[in-house]
Amino acid sequence: MWTIRDASAGESATAIAIWRRAVAATHDFLAPDDLAEIEAMVRGFLPEVPLTFAVDRDGTVAGFMVLSEGHLDALFIDPAAHGRGAGRALVAHALAQFPRLVTDVNEQNAGAAAFYARLGFTVAGRSERDDQGRPYPLLHLVHEAADAPADAALQDG
Repeated sequence: MWTIRDASAGESATAIAIWRRAVAATHDFLAPDDLAEIEAMVRGFLPEVPLTFAVDRDGTVAGFMVLSEGHLDALFIDPAAHGRGAGRALVAHALAQFPRLVTDVNEQNAGAAAFYARLGFTVAGRSERDDQGRPYPLLHLVHEAADAPADAALQDG
């Protein structure tokens, strides 16, 4: 079972470290210069936004999300916790707040695209480039939770 909690002031370094490990494990398609530029943006962005953590029984933060008005802006899970339910628990928490949830995923990140598909997200559109105009196509996903119990993912975490 995962505890979902808001991050407190000063915990953005934890999220940045998780982001770095997760991207190293899943974003091998990024060019080194693009990765460095994106990391600089993330280092500036994460301390300024509300973060929600998935925490295991031992108190270890396994992943985080950034959620704003029905848009899942970021979801990153430490590779050591992949497949253990932290991502499902965070998405379930988001769906409990926003029954219609949207997010974007890099098309080249097949594992993440499959994860979202397993949770009931569908492709609503596609962009040839990411939000900064880089050549990394995005899939625009939507989840309508009306027929999917959001708390079910919390139970199997």
